[in-house]
Amino acid sequence: MKKIELKTEIGYTTPEAITVRGENLAQDLLGKMDFVDMMMFTIFGKRPSQNEKTMINHILVTACDHGLTPSAMSARLTYLGAPEAPQAAVAAGLLGAGSVFLGTTQNCAEMLGGAAADLDEDADDDAFLACARRVIQSSREKKQFVYGLGHPIHIDGDPRVPTLRRLSQELGYFSKHWKLMEAVQKALLLDRQKKLPMNAVGAVGSIICDMKLDPMIARGLMLVGRAGGLVAHLYEEKNNPVGQKIWDVVLAQDERNIAPQR
Repeated sequence: MKKIELKTEIGYTTPEAITVRGENLAQDLLGKMDFVDMMMFTIFGKRPSQNEKTMINHILVTACDHGLTPSAMSARLTYLGAPEAPQAAVAAGLLGAGSVFLGTTQNCAEMLGGAAADLDEDADDDAFLACARRVIQSSREKKQFVYGLGHPIHIDGDPRVPTLRRLSQELGYFSKHWKLMEAVQKALLLDRQKKLPMNAVGAVGSIICDMKLDPMIARGLMLVGRAGGLVAHLYEEKNNPVGQKIWDVVLAQDERNIAPQR
């Protein structure tokens, strides 16, 4: 039988050492890198610049927690059923990171990256507005959301966006994708009288594109950041549980639905 060789460039382990991206974990990395350094080094095979590292840190902070979101409730309800398996509860919270919640940063980055591929960074406002209108029309034809706009709670503006905008400018990651996202917001207001302020998804999607990173990294960072927040929810659930109350709401709704009509 032919020997099957499985290989990864990320790392390997021998009885003597653990090697990550060609460097000895214990001797070269441990004690010399923080987590963001190590994460970026592992993903890309190179150490991040200080500005890259700082920007990624800000994105992770943005993603960490937003309260009792679907991901947090999923984690808490899983913990309610299987308190012996907190890893399953964290996984449950992350599995719902899709095109509606949490994972939309990737969708937004793909939207912006594709639309702005041939757009010059120094283009005038009219060029950005024309490109924005094509984005909106394309989304309508595909019957999908225009990613990165609107919020069910922050109807007058997502408070994270101005801060992320300022940080992007300070760190050198404010370019054509940010401008296009702002133009999409403007086009909807001008053409359809829809006031849909940019949300954190639009900001993070713009940042990822202006950092020239793969859109998948946008979703990956949201998952990494949210994992920390979910651990916080599980710790609170252990000490001050609300999972049973969430389940009780569902049970009460079921009872109303099957109650006899009078």
